[in-house]
Amino acid sequence: MNVRASNDENSARSPHGWRDALLAVLTGVLAMVVTAALGLWAAGAAGLPGGAGGAFPAVVAAVVVMAAGGSVGLSGDAGSLVGTQADLSVLPLSVTLVGALLVARGFLRPLHHRAVAGGRELAGWAGRVAALWVVALIVLSLIARHTFTLSVDDLTDSGAGDLLGDSPKIGFRAEIPLTLVFGLLWLAGVLVLALLVSRGAPLPARLLRFQEAVRPAAYAMVALLLACVALGVVAGLVVMITRGHAAETAAVLLLGLPNLVWLALTLGLGASWEGKVEGPFGLPMPQVLDSVLRTPDLSTLNLSTLAEQDGRVRWLVVVAAVLVLAAAFLMAARSPAGTRLWQHAVHMAVALTLTVLFICLTARISAHYGLSLLGLGDLGGGLGGEVSLRPKLWTALGFAVLWGLVTGFLGGLAASRVHRRGEVPDAGSGS
Repeated sequence: MNVRASNDENSARSPHGWRDALLAVLTGVLAMVVTAALGLWAAGAAGLPGGAGGAFPAVVAAVVVMAAGGSVGLSGDAGSLVGTQADLSVLPLSVTLVGALLVARGFLRPLHHRAVAGGRELAGWAGRVAALWVVALIVLSLIARHTFTLSVDDLTDSGAGDLLGDSPKIGFRAEIPLTLVFGLLWLAGVLVLALLVSRGAPLPARLLRFQEAVRPAAYAMVALLLACVALGVVAGLVVMITRGHAAETAAVLLLGLPNLVWLALTLGLGASWEGKVEGPFGLPMPQVLDSVLRTPDLSTLNLSTLAEQDGRVRWLVVVAAVLVLAAAFLMAARSPAGTRLWQHAVHMAVALTLTVLFICLTARISAHYGLSLLGLGDLGGGLGGEVSLRPKLWTALGFAVLWGLVTGFLGGLAASRVHRRGEVPDAGSGS
């Protein structure tokens, strides 16, 4: 009787798997679309040529595609002699974060309150989510294409007006094959991280022995990143209230807040970045960052160069120290009671290094647009621009290791004096 009931329950669960997968994907995609649309509207993108019914939906779809790890290519046609050169590589991490949180929540919902799940079951469930995610990416990629026609009258001051065609154009379109590949990698990362972070999510029996070492560290790092975002939201609201510029600040919050606050975290840890801002383009960042980077050559962005513009940035060290130490304490408090201090230090060093690596890979920016004559040079005249920002990777990772070792040891020491809920010390663990 119990076996039959169990079989009936399992058979009934199968069709609901697709329903749950559809709900997880739809909520994630819709949240990303709404966040991107509000951010672009605040940035003034609703007034782009082509009207709200043409360009704006395409731009929103392109931003969502990029946020999901997809690829959007730029193209142009400025006449038979004048060519266009353009590239864009940036992740609008506010949109990415919203989608990742909701997709992960939808993925975990049917798995809660279970201790163990088979590898085939998890793979089947993830496969249903991935199949629907591919459909969503294809739909978004088909929408994410538009061509703008520029006015020659507005370009004559550049000195290239006589060379341009009657209707110079610039456009963008999502590259579907690359979008599907990188979009699936993005989804795989989200689902794996969700399983690592959630205590209530089941794992295959073979992986259970790793959860005591991995899950506390993964949870602490996600909490660290979200705490940075929460502080950024508070700071943004304060700026909106005290200094105005509500629309511009809202655009930054809705499109690129994690780009800023996670960058600030690495700077507080001692990392250095290098970049350049040239032409009419700019970074959606505080003026102090734009001032450091707007130079003829590559500029170094770190606490020293920022402090030359505004000495208050040195407080980033204090904020980073408090946040990382709190994350180390949280990791140690969720770890088994028998974990040694050196193990806390090593776990924190590995986790923080991977987190900083993630920030360095996702917060980098590369954008360039220009006109060239017969493929040579840049005609300039206000028609070209460049924005770049990339980390000095090994320096950033080295500081992450040092901070992780120190804060992991201190966090473990502090957690040893605190009762750990749900943790039962193993009498043989200390031997």
